[in-house]
Amino acid sequence: MSQPTPTSTPTPTPTSTPLPLTVRRDTTQPMRHIVHVRNHLIPADVSPEEGGADAGPSPHDLYDAALSSCKALTVLWYAKRKNIPVDDIHVTTTRDDSEERKGVYRLAVTLHLAGDLSEAQRAELLSVAEKCPVHKLMTAVTTEVTTTLE
Repeated sequence: MSQPTPTSTPTPTPTSTPLPLTVRRDTTQPMRHIVHVRNHLIPADVSPEEGGADAGPSPHDLYDAALSSCKALTVLWYAKRKNIPVDDIHVTTTRDDSEERKGVYRLAVTLHLAGDLSEAQRAELLSVAEKCPVHKLMTAVTTEVTTTLE
């Protein structure tokens, strides 16, 4: 009688799970839309020069804010796990989009850390900030986007 051949457990393939994110037009403004993320509402608009009313951050602002907030949250999460005494985190981000059409979009992020931190801890937290997931998405991952009509 032959023994059954052992089978390996197949590696699960990633599935496409719809992110609960929608964007809907706010007809009370010339260009503003409302971004719905789960139970959160975020206005998005463009400047008056672009036909909007500046009634919310622009899509570029939201992109930059994703990086900034990710760095702040990642540093705080890490500091809490390692018992590093961070009392406050403030992130300042500036954008240079002067060469965006040439393929270069520059963001300069400055972390302001408050707390009784040694220079070694400050350096460690800076290193952690540079490894935040959104930083990695922006710099080390190929993002593929498909757009369809319903």
